[in-house]
Amino acid sequence: MTRVLSAAVLLAVLAATVWWLPWWATLTVAALVAALAGAEVAALAARVGAPLPPGFAALAAATVAVAFGVHAAGPSVPDTDAIPPVLLAIVIAAGLLALGAGAPAPQVITLAAVGVMAPLYVGLPLGAAAWIRIVLGAAPLTWLVLVIVASDSAQYYTGRALGRRKLAPLVSPAKTVEGAAGGLIAAAIAGGLLGEWALPGLGVVPCTLLAGALAAVGIMGDLFESMLKRSAGVKDSSHLIPGHGGMLDRVDSYLFAAPFFYLFLRYLA
Repeated sequence: MTRVLSAAVLLAVLAATVWWLPWWATLTVAALVAALAGAEVAALAARVGAPLPPGFAALAAATVAVAFGVHAAGPSVPDTDAIPPVLLAIVIAAGLLALGAGAPAPQVITLAAVGVMAPLYVGLPLGAAAWIRIVLGAAPLTWLVLVIVASDSAQYYTGRALGRRKLAPLVSPAKTVEGAAGGLIAAAIAGGLLGEWALPGLGVVPCTLLAGALAAVGIMGDLFESMLKRSAGVKDSSHLIPGHGGMLDRVDSYLFAAPFFYLFLRYLA
């Protein structure tokens, strides 16, 4: 019940922000989520001996999300070219953090790598999600969220009811092949049914296939985050959200699915 209530509150806040508030509110939420998730990545890195400052990871991730969200955003938002300087600044800052870490050691390499990876891993995808809202409106972003929600929910309940074969036992022992199949089917159905509303002109079949592909990519994002947590020896990225763990646990599927959807919308649709 706690898990369901937490999810309902988060979805209600997101829906209100995306549909009823100006574009900059969505961008603000994306930056806040990026900051929280970036800090959690830094906490995971600290557990493997790479003490990346959480404040750096949070600020860098939020900055990347904002820079990407307003990049080439169209007539409603002044076009900016902030991405190159932001990324270059992060590379330099990560190098300086590693340089100040002390004597040469294996963990210094991890520190430098995570210093660049953390803000990009969470900042770029969340910025892409904000870009979709800013440029294309609330409906496509809502469609993406509902597709992933349908996939995640079906994976959970199908896995509990029918799960027998482990999908990736070394990374996420709870995930099953049957659960993943249920998630793909549910996402495809939801995407096809809602496609004409959110993506008019694309067609039912393409929307169905696209939703299935997004669900598959989302599962990969979930497994990648599980790999990070298992490597750090923890079950959840934090205890921020009751019943769900941390912010990174809540958005892991979107960190792969949102860039995939952005690339499709911008270059293929």
